[in-house]
Amino acid sequence: MSEYRDKLFAPARLNGLELRNRVIRAATFEGKCPDGYPNDDLIALHREMAEGGVGLTTVAYCAVEANGRVKQEMMYMHEGIRSQVEAMTRAVHEAGGKISGQMGHCGNFSQNRAFEGKRPLGPSPMINMGGIPVGLPFAGAMNHADIDHVVQCFHDAALFMKSAGFDAVEIHFGHGYGLSQFISPKTNRRTDQYGGSLSNRMRYPLRALEAVRKAVGDDFPILGKMGLTDGVKGGLTTDEAVEVAAFLDEGGIDALIPSGGTSSMNPMLLFRGDSLVPGMLALEKSALMRLGMRMVASSMFRNYPYEEVYFLDGAKRVRDRIKNAKLCYIGGASTLESLETVMREFDFVQMGRALIKDPFFVRNAMADPRYVNGCTHCNQCATLILHPDGIRCTLNETFRGDVDGAGRPEASTISMRLP
Repeated sequence: MSEYRDKLFAPARLNGLELRNRVIRAATFEGKCPDGYPNDDLIALHREMAEGGVGLTTVAYCAVEANGRVKQEMMYMHEGIRSQVEAMTRAVHEAGGKISGQMGHCGNFSQNRAFEGKRPLGPSPMINMGGIPVGLPFAGAMNHADIDHVVQCFHDAALFMKSAGFDAVEIHFGHGYGLSQFISPKTNRRTDQYGGSLSNRMRYPLRALEAVRKAVGDDFPILGKMGLTDGVKGGLTTDEAVEVAAFLDEGGIDALIPSGGTSSMNPMLLFRGDSLVPGMLALEKSALMRLGMRMVASSMFRNYPYEEVYFLDGAKRVRDRIKNAKLCYIGGASTLESLETVMREFDFVQMGRALIKDPFFVRNAMADPRYVNGCTHCNQCATLILHPDGIRCTLNETFRGDVDGAGRPEASTISMRLP
């Protein structure tokens, strides 16, 4: 092995947490929380990530309040799910791994049929395109009391997560969700102390970070996923994003994860590879949503051919700007050669699709220096968040005939385990 591959698989420390290696399972939404409650499949998924050798597995989209969910089929942090969450963190620990949870809030982008209130709230009034089919066509502007409320929700959710066994938390500052809506000049048109200059637009996200730190303590790891660019006209640019990183660094974040794109305006900038549209159309139940997808497909789901380490240059700029935080790379690191490139530059790496393809990536790669993952970046796993069973790698499936009683072939996952 090269020195950089050795670094990848060697133990590392993140604030007060010792990790067995530098590989982190990215917060790729699993789609395994029917009616907002984590199920046994979600627990099994993260247990398998730990068994497969990742240093830290991240549970995606742990909303900080009920109205912070994009969809009803997402969980939010509250006592009603404690037993399931504790079962999940315990399963990961028993398998030798560590577990983090991604804290988020949807802000003005909600498709939640269980939404409590008149309308979703974000920095500024806008049309909520995704919410039209569920009766939430408009989003309002948060007042100062609303902001105070959500900041408190971040604090309370962090307290719950630490008490339920999480070893770290990841705050979502990117991808067009609630906090990034304030950061982006595209969606923040406020004229008070929460709008205008970047320092004003960062006020609310920094308050959320401060609240989480107060809840978890000084030695508990807090990671932050941020945007390098929104990828849309009038949105966040990389020049401004590096200053966002500086604000978060000075605010006491332990590690930054520079990503890009927005779920509601330009998601393919994040994913790269094959379009999400065909799979989403096949699984979307709402005829109105399918019509909307077809209408915006060319402008929203743009063509970005896959390439390895596609966020490398932007991540380097963030690394060069920050002073204290660790840098965790994400974005097209699915080959051992790419991972060595990443380890030359950064402290950790997050992987998503490659670990969906093979949860035992780490163990397999450590055992075989010629290991090839096999992910084709077809992105069908991402579209399956709309499927009742959630995400899986379709390349790993064999079919045994029409035996599930619903006119569909039963799928079985090929085990990727080492003997």
